[in-house]
Amino acid sequence: MLVAVRAVGVCGSDTHYLRHGRIGDYVVREPLVLGHEASGVIVAVGDGVSPDRIGERVSIEPQRPDPTTAESKRGDYHLCPRMEFYATPPIDGAFAEYVTIGADFAHPVPAEVSDEAAALFEPLSVGIAALRKATVAAGDSILIAGAGPIGLMIAQVARASGLARIVVSEPDEQRRRRAQDFGATEVIAPDEETDPVDAFVDASGVAAAVRDGMARVRPGGHVVLVGMGSDTMELPVTLIQNRELVMTGVFRYSNTWPTALALVRTGAVDLDAMVTARFGLDELTDALNADLRPGNIKAIVYPGISQWRAAEQQTGEARR
Repeated sequence: MLVAVRAVGVCGSDTHYLRHGRIGDYVVREPLVLGHEASGVIVAVGDGVSPDRIGERVSIEPQRPDPTTAESKRGDYHLCPRMEFYATPPIDGAFAEYVTIGADFAHPVPAEVSDEAAALFEPLSVGIAALRKATVAAGDSILIAGAGPIGLMIAQVARASGLARIVVSEPDEQRRRRAQDFGATEVIAPDEETDPVDAFVDASGVAAAVRDGMARVRPGGHVVLVGMGSDTMELPVTLIQNRELVMTGVFRYSNTWPTALALVRTGAVDLDAMVTARFGLDELTDALNADLRPGNIKAIVYPGISQWRAAEQQTGEARR
């Protein structure tokens, strides 16, 4: 189906491609449209899709897997080796007026969910996937390294899941304070001590943070790597063995949108509060560098300038 894009969040991967031209094995070799956190309105549908869906507001799950692969058939479609993912070379993304997406990956959203929040279902899905891999439950404890957008998403999902203790480790004092607004029950600098936790999730990509976090996990606990760091990393193998830690990674996600919608509709997760800057599509360079501004969490790009002006008027915020 064809979707008119309403709002697009700026992700750290977008800025990384802009500044470095690659993330791991994914290399930008030709012009690439960035952006994969998107919402919009369906304006046209293909064969086999009900025309009644035209005009529907949707949150876009930016994946086009091959349904015939073994990974897709077992439900792990996010690991499909023939995946086409928005803004991942060579597939263009959503910093555009229109995008195409499969009908099953355009998720309807109700009127009470804003365009901005609908766009941010994508990074929220990363947080949901991380908590699933951490296998924590109500009453458990978790340590999160990094209070950037993904770290804050994970903290919000942890709070919504009923975790009793949510510790966020972050070197920046302003970010530590901010983490308390998004679910952290305890904030520490990386060199500060804290009691052992049931699970550790790294959202920083910093090798030292990973090693420090692993050292704080109780025996039999889980370690989840979400942050994109170096291709290689030294790990405390003896610690992993002696404590029988379960270590895994999160690359993308699958079957998370229903959970994301439920969390937002009930108010358990506040995505609108994470938006700190708004730009028109003609200001894309500024949007991609918004992460350099003090206090920035998420920047939103409006491909339609009229949409941008409407959002500006609604929020009463200055454009710059």
